[in-house]
Amino acid sequence: MGNNELEAVLQAADAKRAEYQAELCELLRIPSVSAVAAHADDVRRAGRWVADRFERMGFDCELVETGGHPIVVAERCDVPDAPTALVYGHYDVQPPDPLSEWITPPFEPTERDGNLFARGATDDKGQMLTHVFSAEAWLEAAGRLPVNLKYVIEGEEETGSPHLEEFVREHTDRLAADVVVISDTCQFAPGQPAITYGLRGVTYFELRLSGPKQDLHSGTFGGAVLNPLNALAKLLAAISDEKGRVQLDGFYDDVVSLTDAQRSRLADLSFNDESFRRKVGVKALGGEAGYSTLERRWARPTYDVCGIWGGYQGQGAKTVLPARAGAKISFRIVPNQNPDQIAASLRRFIEERCPPGIEFELETFHGGRGVLFSLDSPYMKAASRAIARGFGREPVYIREGGSIPVVSTFYGRLGADTLLLGWGLDDDNTHSPNEKFSLADFQRGIRTSACLWHELGRLER
Repeated sequence: MGNNELEAVLQAADAKRAEYQAELCELLRIPSVSAVAAHADDVRRAGRWVADRFERMGFDCELVETGGHPIVVAERCDVPDAPTALVYGHYDVQPPDPLSEWITPPFEPTERDGNLFARGATDDKGQMLTHVFSAEAWLEAAGRLPVNLKYVIEGEEETGSPHLEEFVREHTDRLAADVVVISDTCQFAPGQPAITYGLRGVTYFELRLSGPKQDLHSGTFGGAVLNPLNALAKLLAAISDEKGRVQLDGFYDDVVSLTDAQRSRLADLSFNDESFRRKVGVKALGGEAGYSTLERRWARPTYDVCGIWGGYQGQGAKTVLPARAGAKISFRIVPNQNPDQIAASLRRFIEERCPPGIEFELETFHGGRGVLFSLDSPYMKAASRAIARGFGREPVYIREGGSIPVVSTFYGRLGADTLLLGWGLDDDNTHSPNEKFSLADFQRGIRTSACLWHELGRLER
């Protein structure tokens, strides 16, 4: 597997650039919103599109049924002495709301200023397909793959992957691999590729409070009946203090302090607080006292209110004491923290503080642990060499504040480290209106993926 062969593969990938972009647009036009029941047929249609794509490449492929949306499983393992890479991605997308803030419709891919705008462009259809198209380039230019490849492309990532844990548990032997490859993260900056070696985990809840049997007149009943919305505001505010520290019992017990080397690595990155502040459009940054912005974003646990409701929200005034109020809250957690322990501590916290006359319900949604990978593994080094060739620049090593629960699932079930190789940018508006993906980075991602298969194929199994 010499460089001449790899060069032929890269040339083949470059020659099909327009075709690959057109195919990406095909998939982006399918509104595969997994959280909305009305789009169930669209989600299945997107899964079928992905499965058909693998079958055209000669992969063994199956659309595996779950209790929800199907999982695409494909493989081509005909290189006995080479390592096996398992590629994970997802074909479902976030809801596009609010639609009024999109410049062009979310499911009509539109090219502007070198970017492709559509829901799912970078999260994760565009990034996922780079690893599909790179395999095709190898097969077309070299007639073979240099490494064994397996793919798991699911349709429920945006709803917390409720069926993936069971699927991995039941198919551990089938999914066995030396390394997992995921592209659902970002570069560090435009033109500065990165390898993500750490992720925070997450645990997510909905808290609902109820008081009187119906909304009441706040003048007639205020002062005699407790207001669920007032109680909710006090509870939510009490969860963290003025220094940004979470007040749940035991919350920090399992948090491993950052080492001097880890803090130095983050400090060495060319990150500017003022530029970041301007980019996100706030007048000041904030968070847990005693830590830098990158440390707070990537390596410290956090608490956030993600949504809140209750009472009258229409035009004008209505003097009402609401019968019900609620909020959605999340905790981003770091390696070693246990989502189940945090859920139990949160419940005790609310039980101890919920006032008489107010009842509460606490529903736990999805969760996942944080992970941290060694920078010294041969797979990390192979990925670094691939990125240097595909992007023309050495990568930096970063951590990520977001969560990909499947990473800890694969690590726990398969014992395989994960390469988190993001081709996107942090201003790609994932989960927001006007999501985009740089077409230059789309092509660089395909080229880098092709180089990765070359580099992994050179490693001893």
